[in-house]
Amino acid sequence: MPTIKELQDEIIEDFAALDDWMDRYALLIDLGGELAPLPETDKTPTNLIEGCQSRVWITASYDGERVHYRGESDALIVKGIVSLLLRVLDDQRPEDIINSELYFIKEIGLSEHLSPTRSNGLVAMLRQMRLFAATFAAQG
Repeated sequence: MPTIKELQDEIIEDFAALDDWMDRYALLIDLGGELAPLPETDKTPTNLIEGCQSRVWITASYDGERVHYRGESDALIVKGIVSLLLRVLDDQRPEDIINSELYFIKEIGLSEHLSPTRSNGLVAMLRQMRLFAATFAAQG
């Protein structure tokens, strides 16, 4: 099972091969396209992330050891961002998610190439994912 750090390093390597931001956006869109669709039953107000310009849903379950996330967005680039967050945080232990420093966002230049509303949405998604992890960690 790769660690959060190893997964972030893989993403940085994937994006490092692309110099042009149009190519990086294309990769984000491709990654979003690979995301499994979220069942309509999970697209509820409870799973909707507040603070996102587009609609983003993230769900989480816990098997007693690891957190399992699923998510989707109705915007192509945002769906790619969701895909990256899921790639890094899905199937990790709650404590590791809570204590992780997600440096890949800055390293691939994502933070400086997102509009302020998308940046706020990214922060909101990450905050919700950590909140899920904290809830599961408290359950023991």
